[in-house]
Amino acid sequence: MRGRLALLVAATTSVVLLAFLLPLAVLISRAASNNAITDATRQSQALASTVTAGTTAEIQRAIGVVQRNGYPAAVRLSNRRLGSAAADTAGATAAPGTITRLSNGSVLIRQPVFRDDGQAVVSTLVPRDRLREGVLRARVVLGLLGLVLVLLSLAIADRLARSITSPITELAHAAERLGRGEIETRVHPDGPDEVREVGAALNRLAARIEELLAREREVVADLSHRLRTPITALRLDADGLLDEEERGRLGADVDDLTRHVDALIREARAPVRGGVEARCDARAVVEDRVAFWRALAEDQGREVDLALPATAVDVRASAADLEAALDALLGNVIAHTPEATAFSVSLQPAMDGGGVLVVADEGPGFADGVAALGRGESLAGSTGLGLDIARRTAVASGGDIRLGRSANGGGACVTVRLGPPAS
Repeated sequence: MRGRLALLVAATTSVVLLAFLLPLAVLISRAASNNAITDATRQSQALASTVTAGTTAEIQRAIGVVQRNGYPAAVRLSNRRLGSAAADTAGATAAPGTITRLSNGSVLIRQPVFRDDGQAVVSTLVPRDRLREGVLRARVVLGLLGLVLVLLSLAIADRLARSITSPITELAHAAERLGRGEIETRVHPDGPDEVREVGAALNRLAARIEELLAREREVVADLSHRLRTPITALRLDADGLLDEEERGRLGADVDDLTRHVDALIREARAPVRGGVEARCDARAVVEDRVAFWRALAEDQGREVDLALPATAVDVRASAADLEAALDALLGNVIAHTPEATAFSVSLQPAMDGGGVLVVADEGPGFADGVAALGRGESLAGSTGLGLDIARRTAVASGGDIRLGRSANGGGACVTVRLGPPAS
């Protein structure tokens, strides 16, 4: 914007200066020509006064004075010619008592003079250089003046543009910081009234976002704390079981539930911008969660195929979020496919960074992939949040999620693309 405003001011100033300086340059040229002709006429009249009653020697001296002033002069008497041959020759065809502009650009002034011995003619030549004397210097001064005015206008325009663009740039930087999760960011409204209104609106928006996020985190934290009481009761019931194997299995489930609740509380208390800077090794998370679900899959006679890369796959998602997303996907497989239905989990690094997680099964597949991605919409009587959890994790990392059919048996296939960590 600063460049465009400066260009606009430069163009406007240049047009105004041209409209003013061009006529002024023409007037200067005419004024120089008129001044030279006026001065030559005065010199010619002084010479004519001498010719009227002066002797030859006096006329010669007067001609010398005129010529020293830069004007070739000649006097044609009845019987002889005195002075410059060029001035006399140039005026051979011009009538006495006239001012004639010659073809070479010079001006000839002829004056008749009456003497006792007859009529004489005084010829004074104004060279072209004298007619343009000082014109070039004046035009150079005008050009420099115009250049200075243009530069001055550009400096003023840049200062004015900076007063407009600086607040806009500050607003852009503040919006970028808000996008990174720095919800405490505020701007000092400055600049034109319209820009100040935008700055004030941005501050109100940031304050409202901060308020809503704080309220949401409080609700989540409060709900998580409320879950501790039934979890404690569940642990006591598990400890009271007589079957040691059942007590151990149920105790492990309670421990896992406690771990998830604790992770939920930590996430609710974490800084808001933590999600923007999230990072984890997807390979380790996938390997851990598949190992957790493998025990249940084996109890149901399900074959589990796991394909992992040899190296770590860093993605822009926290380990807790990725665990929740994978648990939701694998939970859907267990809940919505018959027992003994095989499923596979694969993770591969993406070409542009991040990773691609694919969960596929050999079950009946999705009846309506679009509806299955809707938050709170379920096709099988569940809460409808499973796929939405995976979708939000993928989108928050800079990726996406796609539903389709697996290559083997036409079952469900969920492809989650996770973006690379923020640099």
